[in-house]
Amino acid sequence: MKQITEKIIAGERVGWDEALKLYKDADILALGALANHIKTRLHPEKIITYIVDRNINYTNICISKCRFCAFHRDPDSPEGYVLDSKTLYKKIEETLSLGGRQILLQGGLHPGLSLEYYEEMLRDIKHNYPIWIHGFSPPEVAHLSNISGLNIKEVLARLIRAGLDSIPGGGAEILEDRVREKLSPNKCGAAQWLEVMKTAHESGLRTTATMMFGHIETIEERLKHLFKIRDLQDTTSGFTAFIPWPFQPGNTDLPGKRTTGMEYLKTLAMSRIVLDNIPNIQASWVTQGSKVAQVSLAFGANDMGSTMIEENVVAAAGVSFRLPEKEIIRIIEDIGYKAARRNMTYNLIK
Repeated sequence: MKQITEKIIAGERVGWDEALKLYKDADILALGALANHIKTRLHPEKIITYIVDRNINYTNICISKCRFCAFHRDPDSPEGYVLDSKTLYKKIEETLSLGGRQILLQGGLHPGLSLEYYEEMLRDIKHNYPIWIHGFSPPEVAHLSNISGLNIKEVLARLIRAGLDSIPGGGAEILEDRVREKLSPNKCGAAQWLEVMKTAHESGLRTTATMMFGHIETIEERLKHLFKIRDLQDTTSGFTAFIPWPFQPGNTDLPGKRTTGMEYLKTLAMSRIVLDNIPNIQASWVTQGSKVAQVSLAFGANDMGSTMIEENVVAAAGVSFRLPEKEIIRIIEDIGYKAARRNMTYNLIK
């Protein structure tokens, strides 16, 4: 363990066997110290960033039937919806009025919405509002490829022309098909998720990456996910940030217990240690609450994510932590950092 620790402190990359040993055998405080060392090396300025934006789910109708999702509804469900333009615009106007410069635009795999629908939605938003659209996770892009008959590159080119600015890292779950086939058999596989991201990066889009953990995956599969993200980043350098967040079992078809704060912090620290080529690691206050999120800043996280003016998916699983901007700033400043607003590409905003 001492040799691995010295290697990390020297700025050298850990391999698979070393990462697995750290995860299984290292003391959690030692892991946190190593992750914090890497964070400080990458971000010596003592600044913790956050973004003011809003999650807008344009539809909850989805044919994926993911066992971990409490938000989706079947196409024939009376609770299913597709946002009309008036409602969508009102949400954007509220976001702008609160100082937001970005929307996170995601929905389900709706069988009845064409690629043209998405293009029109993007063009209309851009025509009416000066806002950055961080939208459509890889499963949504793969779904649009399937229903349109176009390849991933062609779909992304059309979305970019219509106004798409960047892509969120949702739908990754665990990038191992054994897990995905049990959790979400109707969603794109691991290889296609990575293909969408690679193609997006090659098309000039920056993206984030995520990992939803703490369900049926093994520790080895959790680490394989991190190494696949690292390998792609070595090739493209297109990921701006990585966000690990634990599965929330409430109201889902997947039994299990909520991940403990200790396990979350351990996974967060390992993410910072393994992903030496991704500049930013985001804390998940949405699933962990303010206290664990604050501790996250000593376990490798340098970003508090979004103020979440609106959030529906995690809330549907029965978790409803809320943090207004003032509280995010207080959490950051109380432990000696400076809070700073950013945009999706991590440029600071005054």
